[in-house]
Amino acid sequence: MHLLQFSTSHYCRKARLLLGYKRLAYSVENLTPGLHILKLKPLTGLTTVPVLQPQQASAPEAIADSTAIWRYLEQSQPDPPLTLSDPEQQQQAALLEDWLDESIGTATRFVYYDYRANAGKGIDPSLMSQAVIAIVRRQYSITPAAVKLAEQRLAMAFQVLAPWRRQPFLLGGDRPSLADLTAAALLSPLALLPHYRQSQPWLFARITEIHHCCQEPLPPGLSD
Repeated sequence: MHLLQFSTSHYCRKARLLLGYKRLAYSVENLTPGLHILKLKPLTGLTTVPVLQPQQASAPEAIADSTAIWRYLEQSQPDPPLTLSDPEQQQQAALLEDWLDESIGTATRFVYYDYRANAGKGIDPSLMSQAVIAIVRRQYSITPAAVKLAEQRLAMAFQVLAPWRRQPFLLGGDRPSLADLTAAALLSPLALLPHYRQSQPWLFARITEIHHCCQEPLPPGLSD
């Protein structure tokens, strides 16, 4: 299997967690933002990563979107499962995953890149890094007002995910669901922000546990 990705994308981290949980060997190709369109558009008709190329007989040539990648992996490699046996719990996991993808992953991006452009500029003050950050901020219209809204969404997320404080998996049981892997990936950039590291230690404990479970290296801020 071959994964097309941006090395810093938390959505691509989600795809790596999925592959790692399934214990699948895969290679990674880090694409250059902007130029990535030339490779992805002919493959998927889209311009977003991650994209998985299964490289197997009768499999699709390319699968775009982390949720679609999960569906494919769950069908082609059912063990170990990420689908919960209880239908109601599985529906809840699916709803959590969709909300994390569509709202909280975006909020994390806004807060993270605002931090990197200001108080966290010293993490990598190089011209190249700051140019990329400026491009991302402009591309996604990361304004002070948008960052404030993102912070409010993250505060709500910590309340919704509160069961993680008391148990290793969001929906209980003895194994993770898709919601656990999604939360661990999409909230992982916050590990570099001291405010969140200090105020939500339980969150980063769970993120660390999920990464170990999926045999994925820890994100920046947790690997030191």
